[in-house]
Amino acid sequence: MNEAETRAELIDPALRSVGWGVVADSRMRLEVICPGRIEGAGYRGKSDVADYVLTFRNHKLAVIEAKARDKPDTEGVAQAKAYAKKLQARFAYSTNGRRIYQIDMQTGAEGYVDTYPTPDELWAKTFAAPNEWRDRFSSVPFPDKSGSWSIRYYQQNAVENALEAVAAGRKRILLTLATGTGKTSIAFQISWLLFQTRWNLGGEPTRRPRILFLADRNNLANQAYNDFTSFAAFEEKAMLRIKPDEIAKKGSVPKNASIFFTIFQTFMSGTGVDGQPAPYFGAYPKDFFDLVIIDECHRGGANDESNWRDILDYFEPAVQLGLTATPKRRDNVDTYAYFGEPVYVYSLKEGINDGFLTPFKVKQIATTLDEYIYVPDDKIIEGLAEEGRRYREPEFNRTIEIEERERYRIKLFMDQIDQREKTLVFCATQAHALMVRDIINQLKTNTDPNYCVRVAADDGERGEQWLRTFQDNDKTIPTILTSSQKLSTGVDARNVRNIVLMRPIGTMIEFKQIIGRGTRLFDGKDYFTIYDFVKAYEHFSDPEWDGEPLDPVEPKPKKPAGDDADPEPKGEGEDDPTERPKKIKIKLADGKERTIQNMIATSYWSPDGKPISGAQMVERLFGEIPRFFKDEDELRQIWSKPDTRKALLDGMTEKGFGRAQLAEISRLINAENSDVYDVLAYIAFSLAPIARSERVEARRGEIFSHYESKLQAFLDFVLGQYVKQGVDELDQEKLASLLQLKYHTVDDALAQLGSAAAIRDAFVGFQQYLYTDRK
Repeated sequence: MNEAETRAELIDPALRSVGWGVVADSRMRLEVICPGRIEGAGYRGKSDVADYVLTFRNHKLAVIEAKARDKPDTEGVAQAKAYAKKLQARFAYSTNGRRIYQIDMQTGAEGYVDTYPTPDELWAKTFAAPNEWRDRFSSVPFPDKSGSWSIRYYQQNAVENALEAVAAGRKRILLTLATGTGKTSIAFQISWLLFQTRWNLGGEPTRRPRILFLADRNNLANQAYNDFTSFAAFEEKAMLRIKPDEIAKKGSVPKNASIFFTIFQTFMSGTGVDGQPAPYFGAYPKDFFDLVIIDECHRGGANDESNWRDILDYFEPAVQLGLTATPKRRDNVDTYAYFGEPVYVYSLKEGINDGFLTPFKVKQIATTLDEYIYVPDDKIIEGLAEEGRRYREPEFNRTIEIEERERYRIKLFMDQIDQREKTLVFCATQAHALMVRDIINQLKTNTDPNYCVRVAADDGERGEQWLRTFQDNDKTIPTILTSSQKLSTGVDARNVRNIVLMRPIGTMIEFKQIIGRGTRLFDGKDYFTIYDFVKAYEHFSDPEWDGEPLDPVEPKPKKPAGDDADPEPKGEGEDDPTERPKKIKIKLADGKERTIQNMIATSYWSPDGKPISGAQMVERLFGEIPRFFKDEDELRQIWSKPDTRKALLDGMTEKGFGRAQLAEISRLINAENSDVYDVLAYIAFSLAPIARSERVEARRGEIFSHYESKLQAFLDFVLGQYVKQGVDELDQEKLASLLQLKYHTVDDALAQLGSAAAIRDAFVGFQQYLYTDRK
C-alpha cells in the first residue's frame, strides 16, 4: 500500500471518525506551506508541503505527516516537527496508518496514542485557559478578496499572535517582518477581526472599534488605505483618509468613520485661535481610538527623541501596534524599549528561503577614482580644494563633485544592466540625483525623454506621480528613478530588477530597507541585482545582519520640541537655511577620465543568510560533494537518468547550490558552454570540462546506433536543444514540449515515431550513451 492509498484507506477514515471534516469549523487538508526558494529559470527549491493540517475555528492546531503502511510509523517525525513549528501548531503527528506517534511542540512530550483527538479535544489541549475574545476572534474567517488572495502561513501567525496579545490585555504590541512580506495586509486582517467582533477598550462587544493607522509619509498612508480598500470588506464610509487641508477647510477634525489613515506630520500640524501651535491630534479625546497602528514604527513615534512620540503618549489608552521591518539593532533600541519584544518575527532570510521574497546578488564595484587627491593640473570650477588632501566616498557629491567620475560610474552600470529593467539609483543628495538623472538620459538607448526621472522632496506632486507610474507594472516609462533618501522606504514596486548604490549607506536599518525595494515577487523575476559602488556590501558581513538581538539600552531623554520636526527623512532636505561651505567642483585634466579603471566581483545570498562569493561557492561545493556521490562512476550513473539527476539537483539546491549558483560556478571555471556534469566532475575530480557540443559530436554515433532513423531525427533535435539550452532540456517534463516544438502536436509526433512508451524509452535511454566514460 503506497502513501496515497494509506491516506485514503487508513488515515482519512480515522480522522473523520473523530470528527475532522465533520464537526462544524473543522478541516483536514494538505497544505503547501511555502513554495520553495526561487532558483532561476522558472525553478524553485523544495517546497514545504504538509500532508494534513488540522484546522479548527480558523486555527491550525496540528500537522500530520503520512507515510506508506510498510514504512516505519515515525519516519515522518522530523518533517512533522518542522512543519508544526512553522505553522505554530501545538501538536505534530507521524503515522503509517497503523500507529500514531504524537509530539507536543510546547512541552516536548512525545509518544504513541491510540486515536487522534477530536477537534474540541485538540482545541482544549492547545488553549487550556479559556478566553472570550479569543473565541470571538476565532469565529471570523480571513477575507480573501473573493478567492484571489490567500493568507500566508507567517501572516496568519502574525495576526494570531497579535490578537492573542490583545485578548490577553497587552497594550503595546510589536510585529517585525521583512519588507515585502505584507505587513499592511496583516494590519488589515487584525483590524477586520477586531471590527467584526466589536472589540473595543470597554471590554464588551457593544460597539465597533475606532482604529488609527499612522505612517510618516503620504505614500505609505495612501498605500495602506488602498490595500485596505482592495479587500472590499469594509464599507466605504467606514474608512477615512485624514488630510490637513480638509481639516482647515471644515474647521474640525473628522470623527465619522471607523478606520482612520493619516501621517504624523498632519497630526502634529494645526494652529489655535491665538496663533500658537495646536496639534490636530489634541482635538480628539484621549480615548477616542481603541487601536493605533504605527507603520514603520522604528522611524516614528516610538523613538524617544521624536516629537511624534507626543501623539502616542496622548493616545496612551489605546492598544498600540507597531509594524517594523528591522530587528532590534543599535539604531532602533528605543522602538523595542517602547513596545517590548515582538510577538512575531519573520526575517529576510526566512522570506527568501521560503520563496516569498526574491533572492539577490551583489556586484561590488571598485574604481581607481573611489578616492581623490587634488593636484594642480586638475581644474577647479568652483570652491577651494586643498592640494594633497584625500577626499573619500562620504565627501563626494556633498563636499566635492567630479562629474567625470560620476559619468564613468553611470556608464559602467548602464553597460551592465538590461536597460529595459526597472531600476532605482540612490544618490548622495537631491542635486546629485539630478546630475545622475541627466547623465543616464544622455547615455540611454531608449528614445523616451522620461526614461529616467528624479523623485525627491523638491519634485513635489510631479515626483509622486512619477513614482505612482513607476509602481504600475504595466507601465515601462519611467524605467529608472533617481533619489537620495525618499525611495529607501515605501516604494511598493514589484518589478524592480536593479538597485544602484551611489552613496554610502549609514545604518544597517537603512540597508535592510533599501534591499527591501527589490525583494518583492514578480512573474519572471528570478533575482534582482545590487550594483554597489560604496562598499555597502560590507554590511552583509556585519554580525548584526542576522545576529542575535541586542539587549535593551537605557532610553535617552527626549529632545526639546522642534528639534526634529522636519517631515522629510534626514539627508533629503538640502535647502535648510544653515550656511554651508561651498561645494568644490573639479574637472579632471585632459586624458585622466580615460585612465579610470574598475573591478567587479559578484556575491550571492546563501541559504544561511550570508553573502557568498563565487570562489567561496566552489570551496563549499567541493566540501559538500561527498554527500552526493563518491566517485565519477557514481556521478555518471546518477546523471545518466533524468529522475536520479533531478533528485541530485534538488538535493544540491537544498544545500544552497541551485541553478543560479551552478551557473556562476560554470562562469568562474570558464565552462559556461559545458554540462553541469562537467562542472561537478571538474570540481570533484579535476577532470577538464568539455563543451556540450563536443560531448554530442563525440557520442552521436553511439547514440544513433541504438535507434531507427525516425527516432534518430527526433533525438538529433533534442541534442541540438541540449547544446543550445543546457541539461534542463533532458528533463522528462520537457519531453512533451520538445515533441510539440519539433512536430507541432504530440499526436503528429506519435504518428511518426510510434507509441508514447517507445518515445519515452528512447528519450530516457539515449542519455546513458551521452554520458559514457570518455576514453
